[in-house]
Amino acid sequence: MIYKNALLFDGRFDLVRADLETEGAGIRRIGASLDGGDAADCTGCLLVPGFIDLHIHGCRGADTCDATREALETMASFLLTKGVTSFCPTTMTVSEEEICDALRNVQDCMAHPVRGARILGVNMEGPFLSEKRRGAQKAAYVREPDFDSFRRWFDGCGGIVKLVDIAPERPGAESFVRQAAPLCTVSLAHSEAGYEEALRAFSWGISHVTHLCNAMTGFAHRAPGAVGAALDSDTVRAELICDGLHIHPAALRILFRALGEDRTIVISDAMRAAGQADGPSELGGQPVFVKDGQARLADGTLAGSTANLHQELKNLIAFGVPLRQAVKSVSLNPARALREEGRLGSLAPGKLADFVALDARSLDIRFVVKDGRLAVKEGVLLEP
Repeated sequence: MIYKNALLFDGRFDLVRADLETEGAGIRRIGASLDGGDAADCTGCLLVPGFIDLHIHGCRGADTCDATREALETMASFLLTKGVTSFCPTTMTVSEEEICDALRNVQDCMAHPVRGARILGVNMEGPFLSEKRRGAQKAAYVREPDFDSFRRWFDGCGGIVKLVDIAPERPGAESFVRQAAPLCTVSLAHSEAGYEEALRAFSWGISHVTHLCNAMTGFAHRAPGAVGAALDSDTVRAELICDGLHIHPAALRILFRALGEDRTIVISDAMRAAGQADGPSELGGQPVFVKDGQARLADGTLAGSTANLHQELKNLIAFGVPLRQAVKSVSLNPARALREEGRLGSLAPGKLADFVALDARSLDIRFVVKDGRLAVKEGVLLEP
């Protein structure tokens, strides 16, 4: 299939007018005036790489920790309609048994794929966090870093853990990071670490920061905190929840400018209430109350979000973040963080044909292609 007359971000993320040809599950060619096959006119469309949400707990009433095939299929199907072609189901700080069940379920759903977005592996948000900065994580299951436990989980699920969180100020953190970093991406999260502690942790092998500004020490002119350490680094990538609630729009503009276009990663951090009406919900075994799209614990603590990457991409453009950086932040940058950039994250020959056709003016989704096949049209999931 040849998708003709589109604006698209090519493999170098230059915005060009070109045609894109798919062959099987992959991209065969990108260029001007391609011919030789069935064609679809994409006049008025902006083609961007499929979105990758590397931090999502749930949506549409389902959660990763439900540990059922039905839950992951519900999540994957909904996400694909929002332009998310790949994602990492994300666990919470729950019991060891629940973590094991969730990991085994994701492993099974990767071996026998569910309908919808592609599952890339698991993001483990906890349990190796700070109790003081735990946010919506359940205090009873927060524990000190324990690589032996992590290795049992990692090996027990066939090595599908793509990212693990840690509070680096906790005893045993350095040993944990140095041993875990060769296996997967290690992220600073839910931490009391200050500026110096965070920089030291980056030298151990932490290369990622979970939901920057939330559940960590903030930036101040005499105490730059973990936020300042992330900004002062040349290599560490940072997740940002771009719903306009977790971080003020002005702060998002500043952060995107300071981090640069290769270190910003948009995440949803969505919970099961995403895609649902307001009302009572649940996250990590704790009751959550959703009002006006805001999910909070009973004490008012923010409990994840009800956003999705497409909505956040539109938010960023409205907030004044450059289109190129916003698109990279939902595609290539998360692919790099997950070590998947060889096949995902940009539109280039040889990569998987995962892309989203946006209306060039409104940025609404016209259709979604996954693995070279039309998967969503006018918001309707077409994949068998």
